[in-house]
Amino acid sequence: MKRIMARAATLGVGLAVGAGFAVGALAATPKKGGVLEFVVASKIPSYDGHQESTFGMIHPIRPFYSLLIRINPENPSSATDFVCDLCVGDVPKGTDGGTKFTFKIKQGVKFHDGTPLTSADVKATYDKIVFPPQGVPSTRKAFYSMIDSVTAPDADTVVFKLKFPSGAFIPALASPFNFVYSKKDLDEKGYSWHKTNVNGTGAYTFKQHQPGAFVEGTRNPDYHHEGKPYLDGYKAISAPKMAVRIQAIRGDRAAIEFRGFPPKARDDLKKALGDDLTVQQGDWNCASTFVFNNERKPFDDVRVRRALTMAIDRWTGAKYLSKIAIVKSVGGIVYPGSPLAATEEELTKISGFGKDIEASRAEAKRLLKEAGVENLTFDLHNRAVDQPYKLVGTWLIDQWRRIGVKVTQKAVSTGQWYDVYRKSKDYDVGVFANCQSVINPLADVSGWLCSASNNYTYCKDEELEETFKAMNKEPDPAKQRVLMRKFENRAMHEKVYGAMVLWWYKINPHRSYVKGWKIAPSHYLNQHLDNVWLDK
Repeated sequence: MKRIMARAATLGVGLAVGAGFAVGALAATPKKGGVLEFVVASKIPSYDGHQESTFGMIHPIRPFYSLLIRINPENPSSATDFVCDLCVGDVPKGTDGGTKFTFKIKQGVKFHDGTPLTSADVKATYDKIVFPPQGVPSTRKAFYSMIDSVTAPDADTVVFKLKFPSGAFIPALASPFNFVYSKKDLDEKGYSWHKTNVNGTGAYTFKQHQPGAFVEGTRNPDYHHEGKPYLDGYKAISAPKMAVRIQAIRGDRAAIEFRGFPPKARDDLKKALGDDLTVQQGDWNCASTFVFNNERKPFDDVRVRRALTMAIDRWTGAKYLSKIAIVKSVGGIVYPGSPLAATEEELTKISGFGKDIEASRAEAKRLLKEAGVENLTFDLHNRAVDQPYKLVGTWLIDQWRRIGVKVTQKAVSTGQWYDVYRKSKDYDVGVFANCQSVINPLADVSGWLCSASNNYTYCKDEELEETFKAMNKEPDPAKQRVLMRKFENRAMHEKVYGAMVLWWYKINPHRSYVKGWKIAPSHYLNQHLDNVWLDK
C-alpha cells in the first residue's frame, strides 16, 4: 500500500527527480487569453474516439469533445476520483445492488453546430460504444461487458443497467475516448462521419486541420463549465521527429509535448532553459508488448512463441533502456503497484521473466530446434515512432539475435501500422503497446482477450474469456487477484499469444508559463485543456 501511495503522490504533485527540477506554483489565479501551441509526436489516423486508441488523435481532437464523466482534472493520478462533465452533481452511486446507475444530464449544453444536447445523445453514444452495429469498430467494447442496457427515460436522464455489479464500470465510463456524439449526426450522417468530421460540446470549436501539419481550435463561448476555458485557442503541431519537438520547446515555438520525452531530452532541456522549464514525471499506465500472428506459421506453434519471449532479458534491459527510452518497470499485464499486479515472485514464474537469462536462452534454443526452426528469420512490424517503439524494437532484435534468430524491423507510419493489424493481417510478429487511461486493471487487461477488437494475435481461447468474465463478476478483491493470475498465466505463459516487454515512464518537460495542467498516469488523460492557462 505504501508503494501505491508513493506512486500516486509523485504523479499528483508532478515532482521531478534530481536537483534543480522546477515543480511550479501549486496555486495561482488563472489568466485568460493566449494560444497554447504544443507538439504531437504522431499523425491522426482518424478523429473517431470510439475507434482510435492513439495519443495522436486524443491530443489534437479531445478538446473538441465532452464526456459523461471524467477523472478529476485536479487529481488526475487517482483511480477513484471522478467528476461529472455532462452530468449534474456528483457521480452517482449504484442502486439495485450496484446494478443500476442513474445520471442527470446538464441542461442548456449545445453542440458546436447549435444542436441542444439531451440524454438521447448520451444514450446514442454509449449504444455505439457498447453495442456497435456489425462492422462498426469500437476499440474498448470489451470494457463494457457488464452493461446490459442504456436507456433515456426522459430528456435529462440516462440509466445504465448492469448484468452484474462491477468495480470496473465507473472507471471505464470515464475513458477519455468516450466522446459524446450527437444522435442527429449518427442517425443522419452515419457511424463513419466522425472519422473525418468534428461536432462536439467541448471547450474548443474546430477551426482547421492541415493534414500532416497542425490542428487548430478556438475557445467555445458556450462551453458548459462556467468561466472556462481560459485559452483563446490552441494549435496542435504534428512533429513525428523527436529532435523537432525538442527544438520547438527549446526555441519556444511550442510550450509542451503531452506524451513525454526520454531522460536525456529532459536533462538537455533543463540545462538549456533552467527555471523557464518545469518537469513533471511519474509511472505510466502504458506498456510495450509484442504480439504473434497466431494464424501464421511457425508462430502458430506455442514452442516458437515461448522461445521468443524466453530470449529476452527484461531485468537487465530495464536498467539500460530506462536511460535512453520512456520505459522503466518490469511487470506483468497489470499496472505496477496495483493490488492486482503480480509480485516479483509470481512474475518470475512466467515464461521470459526468469532471472537466469542463460538458462532461459538455452531453453529457447532447445524449443526452436524441437519445433524445426533453428534458423528462424522474420520481420518485426513496428510503428515509425522512436519513443519507445523503434528503440524497443531494436533492443528486441538484439535479444533474439542471441538465440540465433534473425529479425528485420519494418517501421511504418501510424496509419499503416494500424491497417496491417486491423485489415491485412500481413505480419509475423509486431510491436504493440497496451496503453490505457484511468487505472482500471479489471478492464485494462481486456486487450489480452482473443475476442477483443484491439487484440491482433488472432487467437481463440474460450477459457481466457470465461476467466475474464468471472474476474469481473467477482466482488472479493482477494479472489479477483487469484483470477487475474490465472488470466495472466494463460495469456503469457501457457499460450504465449503475446508478451509484455516493459512498462513506460512519463516525463513531461514544459515551459514554466504553462499552468493548470497536471500530469496523469496516462498520456490520454487531462487533455481537454479547459483548465490550462498561460502565465505570460
